[in-house]
Amino acid sequence: MDNQINRDNTILISPVTRIEGHAKITIMLGQDGKVQDARFHVNEFRGFEKFCEGRLFTEMPSITPRICGICPGSHSLASVKACEMIMGIKPTYTGNLLRRLVHLGQMVSSHALSFFHLSSPDFILGWDSDPALRNVVGLAQHSPELALKGIRLRKFGQEISERITGKKIHIMGIVPGGMGFPLTEENRKALLAWIPEATETTMIGLELIKKYHTQNREMVNSFANFPTLYLGTVGPDGEAELYDGKLRFVDADGKILKDQIDPKNYLDYIAERPIEWSYLKYPYYKPYGFEKGFYRVGPLARLNVASRMKTAQAQKEFLSFKSMNGGKPVHGTFYFHYTRLIELLGSIEELELILKDPKVTSEDIQSQGKHNFNEGVGSSEAPRGTLFHHYNTDDSGKLTRVNLLIATGQNNPAMNRSVLEVARQYVQGKDVKEGALNRVEAAIRCYDPCLSCSTHAIGSMPMVIEVHDHTGDVVHVLKRG
Repeated sequence: MDNQINRDNTILISPVTRIEGHAKITIMLGQDGKVQDARFHVNEFRGFEKFCEGRLFTEMPSITPRICGICPGSHSLASVKACEMIMGIKPTYTGNLLRRLVHLGQMVSSHALSFFHLSSPDFILGWDSDPALRNVVGLAQHSPELALKGIRLRKFGQEISERITGKKIHIMGIVPGGMGFPLTEENRKALLAWIPEATETTMIGLELIKKYHTQNREMVNSFANFPTLYLGTVGPDGEAELYDGKLRFVDADGKILKDQIDPKNYLDYIAERPIEWSYLKYPYYKPYGFEKGFYRVGPLARLNVASRMKTAQAQKEFLSFKSMNGGKPVHGTFYFHYTRLIELLGSIEELELILKDPKVTSEDIQSQGKHNFNEGVGSSEAPRGTLFHHYNTDDSGKLTRVNLLIATGQNNPAMNRSVLEVARQYVQGKDVKEGALNRVEAAIRCYDPCLSCSTHAIGSMPMVIEVHDHTGDVVHVLKRG
């Protein structure tokens, strides 16, 4: 990690470690050494939206999982829902069950990776510990049993996809109308056998984070704690829903701003604005405008908008979470970890219920249809938050426009605010310790961003090229966009 104070009093953190993708953080100091501003820069750009134009829309559920190796199922599901809207069809009952299994398995895999591999080294090894060992390798040396349990929990999530679709990542087999492959009885039993171990590991994680909260209450409550709006998917009674539901926005006090929004109408409520320092745009809640409309998605947001969980153990933890702020939204960014584990527990409970459904091994897994409409929108709750796929086609079924609104992109304004808040709290003067900068990075890790997913901006991308002389002074600037 290259951390240095430049002559213009700028601290550079590059790269941001233990996240998916490439990014950096700049912290701007005033002459008094206090933090004036901080920015989260996403350095990469991938143009999936553009190079999908001209493809047949039915190819998208197989193409879009290649966007990300962490949440391929979410992309495939959002994509296939958009395709089904174009075709005017619905999946079969068993097809829906199998999709839910794949999606929940991905939740387990992704949340296990985020907590046990990427974030827990900070809690267990210490914020100021040796950065060379403050990772999963150091964790394995310090707590080998915990590290192994985290690895196996992620393996369980991936195995669900493998036993249904034949692949752990970049999955195939989620198709318009349902699924391409049935679940065999042998695979059903094999997955059920994992449930006790997966539950035990998740409970260990929950006890670990709750113990940390108790022992470090002041730090946890002050860590990037700021009010925003929140967006998540809920069922008809406001229950947390990860696979298929309607959208709900709440404000910073928990008041429902808009409920039961059909995902196809997402553009009525969400707008985006480009920013000059990143390939990631700034989405916002359109009725409130750019200045007041920033919102968050993901585990913290989903539990802040939900009225209840669907399963017993997760509901118990949910009530404990809700009691932290008298039933109002919890704004502390550090609570992403706790809510992530509550979702993990609920996902495992729901997996068990679905695997015990007698129709889960039925071979009635796909309904048929054809191209009937020229527009489709699909959404799902990816591990990192609400995901939208929006397709337009010509009359032959070829794509003319693709818009992907990714969870990490929607969290971009909040991630920038978070690094600023944490930098102001821990960076004091020019004698900056590595552990302080690690805490700034950790503000980003709370969101578990997927940067490869998120950099799919439509239209002209802003670009700035600066030419420096041998002393570092800017002698020429070229701008586009």
